[in-house]
Formats: sequence, structure tokens, C-alpha cells
Amino acid sequence: MRDDSAALRPPLQGRAAGAQIRAMTTRRDFLTTLGLTLGVAPIVRALGTENVAHKLPRVGIQLYTLRTLMEKDLEGTLAKVAGIGYKEVEFAGYFGRTPAQIRAILKTNHLTSPSSHIPLPASDDAWKKSLDDAKAVGHEWAVLPWLDEAHRKEWAQFADKLNSLAAMSKKAGLKFAYHNHDFEFAKFENGTVLEMLLAKTDPKLVDFEMDIYWVTKAGGDPLAIIRQHPHRFPLMHAKDATAAPARDMVDVGSGTIDFAKIFASAKR
Repeated sequence: MRDDSAALRPPLQGRAAGAQIRAMTTRRDFLTTLGLTLGVAPIVRALGTENVAHKLPRVGIQLYTLRTLMEKDLEGTLAKVAGIGYKEVEFAGYFGRTPAQIRAILKTNHLTSPSSHIPLPASDDAWKKSLDDAKAVGHEWAVLPWLDEAHRKEWAQFADKLNSLAAMSKKAGLKFAYHNHDFEFAKFENGTVLEMLLAKTDPKLVDFEMDIYWVTKAGGDPLAIIRQHPHRFPLMHAKDATAAPARDMVDVGSGTIDFAKIFASAKR
């Protein structure tokens, strides 16, 4: 089961993280309704924003994390997300709303949504419809978030599929990215599936959304991957992990991942 907690983007001018950090106490109250308990200081340190807020100016939340609340009350949930300081959200479904309705709700709450998770389409026509919807909402990226096990057999052909989906995305005026889990770290030829996908996809068309937790869960090194493939990861997800060998998913700041060190490489 996926649990995509925080969506992060590298520094861009004009957006500050200070509001998110200052609102953390209220955010803690909100997240407690999800059964989470968060301390302010550990999260600030983990995200690398203590006294160096300029390092992480854009912090968003992946709404898949709030899917139960979104299903019950989409408008109210987005209002609360905005109220506690978030400026950006990443969608994972519109819960029956039209693109025009989603765009209006975002505008009302002074939110932007740079990206949206969109399932692997059954056809090119289905993908075109999803792209049209994403463009209407105002997304910049269409992100493929998951690959069912049944499709994890012909990886080389899947790389071609990513290039094809990305080309259609560009034609529609959108960027395209693929979000990893741990199964992309399976052995493939002389490396891993992820290495093959990075090598065989067009860097001008295909971005990647690194999920730092799943890289860590698989035994990978997020920093090493970023160094080897600079500028391929314009989006990231931050979730924390306990120590090896379990590497269980835990709240950001309560695990072992050195987020500050990873985010210090934002220029890459």
C-alpha cells in the first residue's frame, strides 16, 4: 500500500518555507486527527529548515495521505491544509469533482497544485483525457505513481511506454514524471530497474519523483542516485524510516533518514 506523505520541490524563487514551519503547532493538531503525533523540533531538524529556511522553500502535501478525509470532505480538507500553512498540494484523484471545480477550490484556498498522480492509462485516449483534465486544473506535472505487478515483466518496453506518455504530456503542455517504490530496485541486467529506466528514458521528456523512503527501504542511497543523475528528480516525497533491517515507515523526524543532507543537494 502506498503512503505518500510529503511532496517536496527544489528551491525556486519567491516561495518561502517559513510559513509552513511557523504553522507547525496547528499542523500537529490537524495531523493528530489522522492518528499521528508529531513533535515540532524533530521535523524542523529533519527537513533541514532550522535557521536555514532558504534551503527548502517549497513544501507541499501529497493528498493520497489524506485520502480518507478527502473522500468525506474534499473542500473542508483542502481548507484545513491551507489553514495550517501549506501552499502546495499534490493530487491523487479528484473524488468526483470536475477539473473546473478543483481549480476553483484551489483558488479559493490560495493553493497551487504543481503535480497530480495519474494511474497508468488503458489507452492513449484515456491518457489524453487525463492530461486535458490535469491541464484544466493547472498542474505542471502528470506523475505516474504506481505499476501493478502484472505490468512488471517487460521493463525495457515499459521504458518505451514512459517515453510515449511523456511525449503526449509535452504535446499537451505538461511535464511528466515517474514515482518510484522499492520494486524498481530489483536486479536488471548489470544494475537495477531504476537505473535502466533512467538510462533508457529521454531526460528531456521524463522526470522522476524520488520517494526517499522507498529508496531507503530498498537499500538504495538517495544522495548517490541524485549525484549520478542530476536534474532528473525535480519532485520528491519525504517519509521517514526506522533503522535497517526493518526500515519501517514512520513520521518525518522520528526515523533515521538524514533529510537535511539530502535537501542540501537541491541544486542537483
